[in-house]
Amino acid sequence: MGAVPVGWDADMAVTALYSAHFRSLVRLAVLLVRDMATAEEVVQDAFVAIHGAWRRLRDPDKALAYLRQSVVNRSRSVLRHRAVVEKYAPKGLPDAPSAEHGAIGEFERSAVIEALRALPSRQREALVLRYYGDLSEAEIAHAMGISKGAVKSHTARGMAALRSVLEKMS
Repeated sequence: MGAVPVGWDADMAVTALYSAHFRSLVRLAVLLVRDMATAEEVVQDAFVAIHGAWRRLRDPDKALAYLRQSVVNRSRSVLRHRAVVEKYAPKGLPDAPSAEHGAIGEFERSAVIEALRALPSRQREALVLRYYGDLSEAEIAHAMGISKGAVKSHTARGMAALRSVLEKMS
């Protein structure tokens, strides 16, 4: 469901989008932020934002694209925030697994997911959007804020690196 019936108010439209796309958007966010709870928060925030911006949305048929872009942008913000927190975190504290770790443990055991994690963030983002999100090169370019040529480059380099990492794992 990408198209929203004409005449729907924000509540009905966002509820329909939520029902149809929440899980796929959470999976996208998990691949980007690597944490189920944070991914769910990112997606919830995206839905809250689209609800608040519904009247300003020029083309309701592009609501799903708006949500995907919002999830990607919010995921980037989370990763930037994490980098700052990690940079200034007190040294010497033991790393304790979070409660979410057990919930997504099975998901993380996949060799492909592990290999994706070894990739640079732009390559990982391009591959996730292309092969998981099933977006076109133009949609990926728009979501990442880069050219289609850069998308092709990140995707090709990411696939080569992914192949190399997976071969080393086996």
